[in-house]
Amino acid sequence: MSGPRDSLPRVPDLTHPPYRTVTDRLVLTAVARGDLDDLAALHTDPRVWAHFPSGRHPDRARTESDLTEWRADWQRDGIGYWTARRRDDGAFVGVGGVRRRPAGVLNLYYRIVPEQQGRGYASELARAALDAAGRIVPGVPVTAFLLEHNTGSKATAERLGLTPVWRGPDAGNPDPEAVRLVYADRPLDDAVLSELVRP
Repeated sequence: MSGPRDSLPRVPDLTHPPYRTVTDRLVLTAVARGDLDDLAALHTDPRVWAHFPSGRHPDRARTESDLTEWRADWQRDGIGYWTARRRDDGAFVGVGGVRRRPAGVLNLYYRIVPEQQGRGYASELARAALDAAGRIVPGVPVTAFLLEHNTGSKATAERLGLTPVWRGPDAGNPDPEAVRLVYADRPLDDAVLSELVRP
């Protein structure tokens, strides 16, 4: 039986967009091994994880493992996470984009270094990701997983036009009071939603 996952491309061309995408203020390039230092500094910084402390990477090795998976996404799907740098001076801004989830949807992700937050970079990066998804895999839903108390991330998702499709306990979160929200760019059927929020 075919589904959204089957419509993902198999032979990416990493020399053209979306591998490298330029927005008004950012240069977005598919994550690469040379980005490891910046990505590790970002993902091990406790300031970045104020809303979800247990999500912080304990060490560089964890980031390196994730980076290997993120690079494989580009090879397999022709779409994935970018490293974001400013166009004017090349300063590292963060990481984000979309990647496939087992339920057959794309996960929208954006994480910005503290010094660059509050400037609209998350929205700029995420909008480029939605545009890329719409061009490359238009039949695949895009979702965003947020903690309810992370008002900044929630506002970004809503500015992008995503709407809430699920609210409930955050399975696996050490904080028993944590509430997880799922946003999406279109309605999701019950089977997909159940798979997404399954503990």
